[in-house]
Amino acid sequence: MLKAILFDMDGVIVDSEPLHKKAYYKMFKEVNIEVPETLFESFTGQSTLKICQTLCKHFRLTQPPKELVYLKRKHFKHIFENDINFHLIDGVLDLIKDYTKNGLKLVLASSASMTTINRVFNKFKLEKYFFAKLSGADLKASKPHPEIFIKAANITGCEKTECLVIEDSTNGVKAANSAGIFCVGFDSHNSKNQDYSKADLVIKNFNQIYFNKIKTLF
Repeated sequence: MLKAILFDMDGVIVDSEPLHKKAYYKMFKEVNIEVPETLFESFTGQSTLKICQTLCKHFRLTQPPKELVYLKRKHFKHIFENDINFHLIDGVLDLIKDYTKNGLKLVLASSASMTTINRVFNKFKLEKYFFAKLSGADLKASKPHPEIFIKAANITGCEKTECLVIEDSTNGVKAANSAGIFCVGFDSHNSKNQDYSKADLVIKNFNQIYFNKIKTLF
C-alpha cells in the first residue's frame, strides 16, 4: 500500500534550475573558469558542495570548495529575491493537495540547502503539506548516493515498499533506484538531457500519478 511520497524540489516542485544556472555561471566568471554545458548538465541533482568540490579538482583551483559554495549562494539569493517569473511547476500544487487529501505522508528530499528549501516553502506556503524536509547539503553523501532517500523513507515510519520518489534528474533517479524505492521520473521540458532508464515509471504530466491512478501499483 502506498503511504508516503518523497519529493525532489528543483525541477519537480519549482523550476529553480534556471536560477541556479545563472548563479553558477556568475560564480564561474568570478573564479575565472569556463564550464562546458555537458559538464554542467552532469551536476543536476547533486549538492552545491559536491559540485564545487568537483570543480576545484577538475580545474585545479586554489580556492577551497566552500568559497565557491559561498559565491554561488550569494548570487542565488539575489536572483531568487528579484526574479518575478519564479513559480511552482504547473500542476504540482494540485498533486500535493491530492496526496494530502488521501492521507499520504509527504517528505521533501532535496539536494538544495535548507536555507533555499525554506525560502521556497515560505514563498509558496508549502509547509502545511509536508511531514518533513531533508537537505542533501546536510548529509555525508550526495545524489546519486541513496542516503537521502533512505533517510527520508525512515522518517516516514513506512517501509520502503510503501514509498514513492518523484525525481527529474539522472542522479536523483539513480539514488532512488539504489535505495530500492519505486521511482517516478518526471520528464518535463525543464529537465534537459537526463536519463530516466532506471525509473520505474516515466511521466510528462503530474495528472498521470494522482493517488487513484498510482495506488494500484503498490
